[in-house]
Amino acid sequence: MKITRLTLWHLPLTSHEAYYMADGKTCDTVETAVIAAETDAGLTGWGEVCPIPHYLPAYARGVAPALRELAPVILGADPVGPEALMAKVNDWLPGHRYAKSALDIALWDITGKVAGLPLFALLGGRRTADMPLYHSITCIAPEEMARIARDAQEQGITQFQVKLGADANWETDVARLRLVREAVGAGPLVYGDWNCGATSLDAIRVGRAAASFDVMLEQPCATIEDCARVKAATNLPMKLDENAHDTASLLHGHRAGVMDAVALKLSKFGGLSAMRAARDLCLHLGPKMCIEDTWGSDIATAALSHLGAATDPRRVLNVCDLSGYVSPRIADNGPMRQAGRLAPPDGPGLGITPDRDRLGQPDLILE
Repeated sequence: MKITRLTLWHLPLTSHEAYYMADGKTCDTVETAVIAAETDAGLTGWGEVCPIPHYLPAYARGVAPALRELAPVILGADPVGPEALMAKVNDWLPGHRYAKSALDIALWDITGKVAGLPLFALLGGRRTADMPLYHSITCIAPEEMARIARDAQEQGITQFQVKLGADANWETDVARLRLVREAVGAGPLVYGDWNCGATSLDAIRVGRAAASFDVMLEQPCATIEDCARVKAATNLPMKLDENAHDTASLLHGHRAGVMDAVALKLSKFGGLSAMRAARDLCLHLGPKMCIEDTWGSDIATAALSHLGAATDPRRVLNVCDLSGYVSPRIADNGPMRQAGRLAPPDGPGLGITPDRDRLGQPDLILE
């Protein structure tokens, strides 16, 4: 079997509500990149990557030039067994993991279709029927964030990510954590996320003031070292996110003691192949894992749901239904939240069928 054509679309995804984060980062309408890898056997694999602007060293329009550069390696290659082809891809073009993530997902989709198996069967076997979701709450007025938390809890959500730092007011951040905790009551997981946008001083003040609320902190500062200072000063559990992107960073975070939980995101690592390796390392190191991606729709959501279902449920903190936050949906049979949980599709490969009509005219065709 050989890959005969690569097709790329760019599609705007609009959040159901504007998303505000620390350091001026926002998500309202974000462009996703969708690729289709077609083969001479009539099988098509689908992949997606959706970088958030100003978030990580990645942008949606960077996918097309990367695919052009990689075309001599990809076209005519055997897609089955994604790690083999991705090794050649990485030799040909080092770095640019986000641009390779969609390609890697598409290769896994084809491989699953060839095997006639859902991806979770190839990624370790199904370990659970479904996984818990968290609900991410945009950084707005504390009272509104508490209302959003109550609404999500009524839908079965038991984990709440509280965005912090959008107004650079540490006392308001304390109020956000306090009111969300009061809204959902004791027991559910509440954690405050600065997306690297806080100084260690402000994060420490927030953490100490919120110490009695039973909360976790997520990636307050831009470096692992500063996050470690916050952890030591507040004695609160911490989740690592932006700084976790490869084996070295996972080991660094583990040694620094800031990885009680860790966000494993497809586009940070470069797709399912690298994420599976990161998952296996984390099973050894011990953190609970949030298996997700930066942003996206049904393709990215399906991919992460398969890896989540193939992971020891005792070590999965949560997954994310990215497609539940945005419109339009790319595939009618994409996974959807049910009572605060997400199950992977059962069909071969990703188990979803993207609608080409919704994608519109392609921006790039390579053959």
